Amino acid sequence: MLKFIPDPHGTPVAFQVVEGRAESRVLVVCDHASAAIPANLGGLGVDEAARTSHVAWDIGAARVAVLLAGALGCPAVLAGVSRLVIDCNRQPGDPSSIPALSCGIRVPGNEAVDEAEADSRARSWFWPYHTEIGDRIGHLWRQGAAPAVVAVHSFTPCITGQMPRPWHVGVLWNRDPRMAAPVLTGLRARGDLVVGDNQPYSGREINYTLDTHAGAAGLPNVSFEIRQDLVADEAGCLRWAGILAEVLGDVLADDGLYRAEIY
Repeated sequence: MLKFIPDPHGTPVAFQVVEGRAESRVLVVCDHASAAIPANLGGLGVDEAARTSHVAWDIGAARVAVLLAGALGCPAVLAGVSRLVIDCNRQPGDPSSIPALSCGIRVPGNEAVDEAEADSRARSWFWPYHTEIGDRIGHLWRQGAAPAVVAVHSFTPCITGQMPRPWHVGVLWNRDPRMAAPVLTGLRARGDLVVGDNQPYSGREINYTLDTHAGAAGLPNVSFEIRQDLVADEAGCLRWAGILAEVLGDVLADDGLYRAEIY
């Protein structure tokens, strides 16, 4: 199992990579793979329960991403730092990039972040992760075909004060339907899943990584949101990696998918 282990000085890595087959035409990414907070930030003033909860990372997403990449034989890039430090799926400078409040939880260590600190966090964590994604896409593309990009996220079953979320999985997408449409059809055809189309979040609103690396270049892409209670243990992660690999199988087998199209 891929684990995010800080170095002896308490510094997480900016990203981790799973290697794939040389002939792969797919990249898996995971923006909220880690709950790691650098030791010099003192836990950002957040208690341990919150630092290990959905507030800090997407529970189960890293493991599903690793297993999915293995099933597809493709590389994966996983962010190495908690989204409380800096959110790798937000534009730097966006107020939610370094949140002072997340899901109703105060983050005291983010309440007085100045431009120098924000820039330092972006240079240390955000940009290395995104540079690696860009480099990996460039490498795949140089093999001759426009690659597909798959993002893996997870969501909490219920946010305090809101109705429980009924979806088992959400399929997020923006303008390009080439992957999302057949994936939605495949997931719904199973008959045992409640499937959200741009639920519980919309890929037309929160989609920085895929919009930047895939959408802007016309690359086929799709993002998955899996409910966290379904991937809270190894058995759940294995099951969901298998479901996603299966539903992606026919989509990724279509040679016509691998072309750049701007929508």
